[in-house]
Amino acid sequence: MKTTSSILGQFDLSADQATFPDLLNGYYHPVDTRIHLFGDSARWAMVAELLGYCPRTNSLTDVVHRFGNCLPRGEPGSAEFLDRVDNMEEIALGDDEVYAGVVPVMVRGQALPVAAPAGTPLEEVFRLLAPAHRALFLADCAELRAGVPDDLPVLLRLDERHQPEDLGDVMPSGCEAFRMMAEVLDSGDPTRYRPTLPPNTHWSHWPDAGTL
Repeated sequence: MKTTSSILGQFDLSADQATFPDLLNGYYHPVDTRIHLFGDSARWAMVAELLGYCPRTNSLTDVVHRFGNCLPRGEPGSAEFLDRVDNMEEIALGDDEVYAGVVPVMVRGQALPVAAPAGTPLEEVFRLLAPAHRALFLADCAELRAGVPDDLPVLLRLDERHQPEDLGDVMPSGCEAFRMMAEVLDSGDPTRYRPTLPPNTHWSHWPDAGTL
């Protein structure tokens, strides 16, 4: 059985356990984000992606969180970490977390030219590249389906949304966007997602993220 309240309950429990996707994560400078909703008459799943640069591991990582009542593996909220850059040692200048210059960024075997000078912070380099190369940086179909049943239909994909600044103060059930997502997942009707609040998930809204 699935209900809007039970879906929100899973979201809130994950937030309480600090496993809900948080754009204010102190370990990652945010670069991009996306949410995918899947469902049928009895099952539901949500996949949330947070693409960010982690200076502590010197990696650009797509952190993929999965939720649902039909997950074939893992607990709701558990994360998968998908590193995206193939040649980080070549593009990073020593231990300074800045771009070495000239060298293209290799992602999934593709060379992406960088229109930025040497010394540019790496998170800025990735933010420059991401809008034109989202298909390379964010999860492909196989990665999305790795933890979601293959036959579960896609209901909705969200490239932006409004998210609370502090999930410790405002649970997902108190957020308009996640309440509407839960309604979509419960009903199977994507038109239930009708947000009134402006989106705030662009990285520019989260200047303190990645600054532990």
